[in-house]
Order: sequence, then C-alpha cells, then structure tokens
Amino acid sequence: MIFHETHLPGVFIIEPELLTDDRGFFACAWAASEFEQHGLNPALKQCNISFNGRRGTVRGMHFQRKPHEEVKLIRCTRGAIYDVAIDMRPDSVTRYQWLGAELTSDNHRMLYIPEGFAHGYQTLTDDTELFYQISEYYHPESAGGVRWDDPAFGIQWPLPVTVIADRDANYPLLKSEA
Repeated sequence: MIFHETHLPGVFIIEPELLTDDRGFFACAWAASEFEQHGLNPALKQCNISFNGRRGTVRGMHFQRKPHEEVKLIRCTRGAIYDVAIDMRPDSVTRYQWLGAELTSDNHRMLYIPEGFAHGYQTLTDDTELFYQISEYYHPESAGGVRWDDPAFGIQWPLPVTVIADRDANYPLLKSEA
C-alpha cells in the first residue's frame, strides 16, 4: 500500500499496489503492520456497507464523541464518491479545516480518517456502494454531526444535493454548537 499523508495531520489517502497479470490484479487493502508503521490505529471492530441509489446523495457529516471516537477507513466498491473529512479536534492547528478526495471503484483509493474528525460524502454516480472499516462500535449516545453546508467549513461539494436525510440537513450550524 502507498500512504499519502494529507494537509490534515493523521488523514491519509491510501492506494493499493496492484499486482497485475492476465487474470486482472491482486492487492493488499489492509494490513495492521503497515498501518502501525505509519503511526495509524490498526484496530478494527466493525465493518459497514453503505448503498446509495442516486447521484448527488449526501451522507454526513458524522462523528462519535469521547469515549467512543472512531477511526474510519473508507473504500468505494461501486461507483464514485467525493469523501470529506473535517478536523473537529479542539487542540488541532487544522481545526475546522476539511479535505475532499474522490474515491472510485476504478481508482481503488481509501481514505483513512482518525479519531476526532467528522466524516461525510456525496455520491458522484447512481448505485454507489461503500465499505467502511471502523475502530469502534456505534454508540448512539456518542453520535454527533455538523451541517454539510455550514459556512464555517465552506465545503465545496461537486454536485447539487439530490438526497439527504432530515437529520443531516438539520444539524445545527457550528456557531450555534456549544
């Protein structure tokens, strides 16, 4: 795997190294030892699949509060998404900065998002599917989120929003988060 650190400390775009032959390719998509070598949390407790039927769907921006903060490793297994992470860590020099990365079933890239970040994405094609590896179980009492369109972040989504859950559309704006 090739690990590309981004401008947000702890957030990595990870590319598998494809071993190709006449049959196609083979690639390692996760190895605890490689994540540890890059100082990343290799713990996995849960894997999830997310399917979205319509292009322009937005899910997010979600996070879990302490003591159940979570690492996410996201891969798009069908279609394409614009994946976004926002640094929500109180003492971070990049607090409230965001990163967007295109993950597709063709480029095989993954986005590693450490604890303390909000996460969300927009589908770029119909019939999109994601595979998440997560370091913590879901705890509803620790779940939180921020608005996908909050001007405090200024996320530049590539498409108009076609589908969004009421919960995601109605998170409070950051200035009202206290």
